[in-house]
Amino acid sequence: MPFARLRQLPCLLAVCFSGFLSACANLPPPPTLAAAAPAQWQAPLPHNGQLSDLNRWWQQFNDPLLSQLIGSAQDVSPSLASARARIEESRATRAQAVGALLPNLNASASAQRGRQDPSLPLASTSSVGLQASWEIDLFGGNRAARDAAQARLDGAQANWHGARVSVAAEVASTYLALRACEAQVLQTQADTGSRAETARLTELSAKAGFQSPANAALSRASAAQGKLLLTNQRAQCDLQVKALVALTGQDEAALRTQLASAQATLPQPADIGVQSVPAAVLNQRPDLYTAALDVVAASGDVTQAQALRYPRLTLAGSIATTRVESSLFTGNLTTWSVGPVQLTLPLFDGGVRAANVQAARARYDEASVVYRGKVRSAVREVEEALVQLQSTSARNDDARVAVEGFENSLRATEALYQGGLSSLFDLEAARRSAVLAQSALIDLQRERVAAWISLYRALGGGWAAPGDAAAATSATRTQASN
Repeated sequence: MPFARLRQLPCLLAVCFSGFLSACANLPPPPTLAAAAPAQWQAPLPHNGQLSDLNRWWQQFNDPLLSQLIGSAQDVSPSLASARARIEESRATRAQAVGALLPNLNASASAQRGRQDPSLPLASTSSVGLQASWEIDLFGGNRAARDAAQARLDGAQANWHGARVSVAAEVASTYLALRACEAQVLQTQADTGSRAETARLTELSAKAGFQSPANAALSRASAAQGKLLLTNQRAQCDLQVKALVALTGQDEAALRTQLASAQATLPQPADIGVQSVPAAVLNQRPDLYTAALDVVAASGDVTQAQALRYPRLTLAGSIATTRVESSLFTGNLTTWSVGPVQLTLPLFDGGVRAANVQAARARYDEASVVYRGKVRSAVREVEEALVQLQSTSARNDDARVAVEGFENSLRATEALYQGGLSSLFDLEAARRSAVLAQSALIDLQRERVAAWISLYRALGGGWAAPGDAAAATSATRTQASN
């Protein structure tokens, strides 16, 4: 019977070997993907002979308070705190993955006193030893786990920078909205005061019989509407202040005192130069770098899952020193061993390991799709910011001409009205046109600064991949010199 089982052993090994070869045929997916960027930008690039370094872009605003608020917001940002925690978690995971490639070494110590045999005297025995074990990474599963952990750590560090840029952009956008709102308040205040003065003069004229009661009623209605608009505009500004309080964590009273120093003054950022080659620009995006590293990590997960389907080889060894003390004998004894050398060959697990490989491949496919989608989104964000910059630049001159024309028209209509040559309806129509033109100019200025902020964020905020940092610095200096 034992001989019959021995004859079956070659067949069993052949089956195992064929399964091993079929598993080896499932190669891991590539860790890098080619996500084609467009050959050139379709939107016009901003060009005025002045370039700005993105790393110091916030300091180049003409508003020191904005830089201070951004720093405060980054100190208390929960998203940045989460990003820092993910870095520490990823660093610990990488340490675990690196440790799996190294031998394990454990120390042991024991002591006992007793009689092992009735014929032997009472004895004390103490022992100190070391036990070592090492799983030889035959098929790269542990190395793949280490590489995946390293990729996730690098991605977590890039995500921290992305979170920092997002916080800065959010604070800048809120601050910009507040300053634009304050400018609108000043415009609305002037308009409200003019309406109130017109209502007062019209009321006096109506009492003297020079104006009709209908004109007096219309002027009162216009003054009330002006107050309504002013109240609403001030409420909008208060909401922006409270948003800044939530972002920065500062005391609201102290923040309002700081904000009063440059009221209604929109921040003016330095201009940003954009490279004409989209691929070079997209390399500055930390989110794209992280998405690419997610593909690398997912590929490593597939390799690790496949390695668990292959044989595993483990080597163990130990060394110990034992001391025995009794009335008959006292001495030391050193023992050591190499082995066992253990080879584990997976035969049947109900499809668990194969399912793990399929799940890892599904996560890889997902990471690949997400990466390509983020590349397309990054191209869109840059293109949209460039379009907004071009649009605001093209509209600026016309908006200023419109403001000057409507203000001249309002002054002329007021003079005619005071001389009795124009109606109150004409005056109010001229006033509304002037107010709308001035408000449109303020909105256009806000829109242009917002476009610069969006472009800063779309360009990655001055971040560069670790291997590209020197190249990015050199390229920036070359571009600035041109």
